Amino acid sequence: MELEDDFDVLDPERLIQCPYNKHHRIRACRFPYHLVKCRKSYPEVAKELATCPFNARHLVPQADLSDHIMKCDDKGFIEQDIVNQSSGFQREQMNAVSTWQAPPCDEDWETVPVPPLNKRIACLQEYVPLRPCHTPYHGKAKAS
Repeated sequence: MELEDDFDVLDPERLIQCPYNKHHRIRACRFPYHLVKCRKSYPEVAKELATCPFNARHLVPQADLSDHIMKCDDKGFIEQDIVNQSSGFQREQMNAVSTWQAPPCDEDWETVPVPPLNKRIACLQEYVPLRPCHTPYHGKAKAS
């Protein structure tokens, strides 16, 4: 049962209640955009809410912020990042030297002869017939 709850948290279509207007139910994938919009629409409510330092989607009453910080599920992700940084895990990953080498190439585009412009245009006209600009095209020729 707990596994289903984890999948539900990751579902971009799940509905989340807006902290600015309790009647708003927004899909998770649109929630950050909605927060920006509602913050502007409800400035008085926005003054009373505080943003979680671990997840900007968590807006709680200012009086409840310290309690939220102690219980926030996203705090674990930040703490794990700090542990990884202090152990040098990320530094080792970034300092890894790539062994990739470009494959040998015999082409030299600088030495390929380019035909003169008028020959290139003639070649194009052979494949793409151009109609004169002064003759309007309306699909079918008009009967006189």
